[in-house]
Amino acid sequence: MAQIIQVQQLSYEYPESTGHAALDQVSFDVEQGEWLAIVGHNGSGKSTLARAIDGLLPFKQGSITVGRVALTPATVWTVREQIGMIFQNPDNQFVGATVEDDVAFGLENRQLSREEMVPRVQQALQAVGMQDFAHREPSSLSGGQKQRVALAGIVAIAPQILILDEATSMLDPRGRQDMLALVRQLHQQQHLTVISITHDIDEAAQADRVLVIDDGHLVQEATPATIFAQGSRLVTLGLDVPFTTKLADALRQRGITPPDGYQTTAEMEAWLCRSLLNT
Repeated sequence: MAQIIQVQQLSYEYPESTGHAALDQVSFDVEQGEWLAIVGHNGSGKSTLARAIDGLLPFKQGSITVGRVALTPATVWTVREQIGMIFQNPDNQFVGATVEDDVAFGLENRQLSREEMVPRVQQALQAVGMQDFAHREPSSLSGGQKQRVALAGIVAIAPQILILDEATSMLDPRGRQDMLALVRQLHQQQHLTVISITHDIDEAAQADRVLVIDDGHLVQEATPATIFAQGSRLVTLGLDVPFTTKLADALRQRGITPPDGYQTTAEMEAWLCRSLLNT
């Protein structure tokens, strides 16, 4: 599979920092159509990495290539046309007076005609289930609805890459599940490359691959099953141990043998149901 993003020896230090690098010689590739999760404790550098890929931080050391275009001050807008990014706080993303105005904003920046914009806005709102809210003010929406509108804005411009920068962290569990289900659907149907910046284990578990960032360094790169089976190692990195791993440990202490390795919530639920039926 072709590589859509290449990050090589990337380093970044914020101007106000005192010699501490937010990113220190980070290198990795992202394949087209892949779902990549980047995890780490607060302040580890994962959001800095997302912003660097999106051209929001003018790094001086290392290189980033997106879709065969090297990211430089001269190419930043060309690169950003390939990327859609949703941030943690949905209120910081709205610029339109109504939902449909906000979804149309990115298309206006691309100088599309109204005849082209109207159907694309309608289709994007339909894709995220927000077509009945087109004329509502964004401020009247719930947090989950606001993130759906932000996602509709991404769908409308049809980028190759979607970056979620802690985009579900302010949502309740149901809103988080709904948002991730929408992203998964778009990932599959539109072959989007997804980069999920998160500290939520259940969200990261949906990825094809996980990168672990610790104090600006890339310290691990593996499948979710490999990463989340480590238990106490996760704690030393400032990450939560998955609930299913804790449950498996508790079952073992009671003489019950669960499946080996990391299990997603759905996998653990299925195993528990089978076990109960067989007792």
